[in-house]
Amino acid sequence: MSEQEQTYDEDRARNLEALLRALAHRITDLDAQGRLLEQAGELMRLIGDVRSELFHYEVRVTYDTPEVADNRRIVREAQQDATGKWQPSEWIPDEDESPEW
Repeated sequence: MSEQEQTYDEDRARNLEALLRALAHRITDLDAQGRLLEQAGELMRLIGDVRSELFHYEVRVTYDTPEVADNRRIVREAQQDATGKWQPSEWIPDEDESPEW
């Protein structure tokens, strides 16, 4: 799957908003006509379409590109390892060594 297919662009988001509004409008119209339950099959189809698109939106809008995922991992690891103290070194200088200046 390409990165473009894994993200949710603005056009597709506007389309989802339009689907939600159309569903709300249809429910309002059927309610005003007293036919909400008469048109249960139509509403199930519309709700299914909206539900499917909402699922894709939720999954893709939260998708991290590999670079973003790696950056989040680095930050998460740094926060977990942050103890605020330097770890002491096991190195001990030899007494016989004199510095070469």
